Amino acid sequence: MTRSAPTVDPTRFRSVLGHFCTGVAVVTAHDGDAPVGFACQSFAALSLEPPLVLFCPAKSSRTWPVIERVGTFAVNVLSGDQRDVSATFGARGADKFAAVDWSPAPSGAPVLTGSLTWIDCAIEAVHEAGDHYVVVGRVTELGDVSDGRPLLFYRGRYTVTEPEAVEEMFTWPRPDDWF
Repeated sequence: MTRSAPTVDPTRFRSVLGHFCTGVAVVTAHDGDAPVGFACQSFAALSLEPPLVLFCPAKSSRTWPVIERVGTFAVNVLSGDQRDVSATFGARGADKFAAVDWSPAPSGAPVLTGSLTWIDCAIEAVHEAGDHYVVVGRVTELGDVSDGRPLLFYRGRYTVTEPEAVEEMFTWPRPDDWF
């Protein structure tokens, strides 16, 4: 007996999943000629041993093929003061790097000035997943961390919370129990 998958309305899917608060990051790379990058909500830590992260670019992304070809990337974790950076890197067209200061990570990928931290990575694996790819990156270097406020995305809008409020959300005895 073959079971057919139920039909899920894309608008409702987006609305329901919009209730899951995410951080906002910009994934960057440099191909030797020019920097590239895009705003990304679908970023997560994956493994401590070995240190792996993942992000999910759309198959329609014009930036992803460049990152894939380069083989390395940096993830810039945006601060609450970087809504404009997220909007710039979330838009198509224009030179996204004309509006931001950056310096190269060890891989050469741009590290955006003002980010809370950054993670430099080499592509470990790529998997097809619907209209996106799941990209697994092996962490090769970590940036310093800031005590600033994170930029969050919730219910279709940016939001910012104080670091103390985020810490109060964690009720377990050790901060590494979840990972």
